[in-house]
Amino acid sequence: MSDTATAAQPATDATGTPDSTGITANATAAVPRKQAIRDSFAPLLIDAVLPMAAYYALSKGFGMGTVAALAWSSTLPAARTVWGLAKDRRVNGLAALILVVNVVGLVLSGVSGDARLMLAKDSAVSSVVGLVVLVSALAGRRPMMTNGLKPWVVKGDPARLAAWDRLAARDARFRRTERTFSLVWGCALLAECVARVVGAYTLPVDTMVWLGNVILGVAIVAAMVIGGGLAADPMEKMVDAETAAPAAG
Repeated sequence: MSDTATAAQPATDATGTPDSTGITANATAAVPRKQAIRDSFAPLLIDAVLPMAAYYALSKGFGMGTVAALAWSSTLPAARTVWGLAKDRRVNGLAALILVVNVVGLVLSGVSGDARLMLAKDSAVSSVVGLVVLVSALAGRRPMMTNGLKPWVVKGDPARLAAWDRLAARDARFRRTERTFSLVWGCALLAECVARVVGAYTLPVDTMVWLGNVILGVAIVAAMVIGGGLAADPMEKMVDAETAAPAAG
């Protein structure tokens, strides 16, 4: 019932060339870390908490049927995505992808009248985005999760931003570590997808409505911890060293 990948934003070119979101790397990197965290995870929390609350309110409070309650509550993430696209007045490739997956899932679920299929459709978002993240990391281009990682590492400091760009241009180890971060997130999203599908068809629907969000939370925390240890922390140290190098010289 959530837009799993709202936290996963497409990468940008190190030169500041706009990507499919219309956001440049330099503009993204200038965002303070606290704001970057809020911008990354606030939509995710909204997409997880509001649909869950709506489902229980509609099914338990108003006596709506399970399938109908799931359908109406699942429209909230889709509506938020549409609003975001209209407000920004540009097409965000990832947001459009999530919207399409949600709409197709809702239509198929509504036609079948299967509540478990409606729960399983949320895993389609995770699987599609997880695969896209993995492909971006393995295809030799800038990995998708770089756009979320960069503000954490550069901390809005122009000197650190310049150090990042120098490392990204010439340091193979830095680029490998950058790809590792996206690989970790891609695998976490695919694992979350599998867990949701298994749960959707083996556990009671009412249980999976809240447990699906718990699974999502665990996947995100795991990706943050593992990705931090394998990629974010080493990259921060490399940027530290690169930033200090001119002064030392």
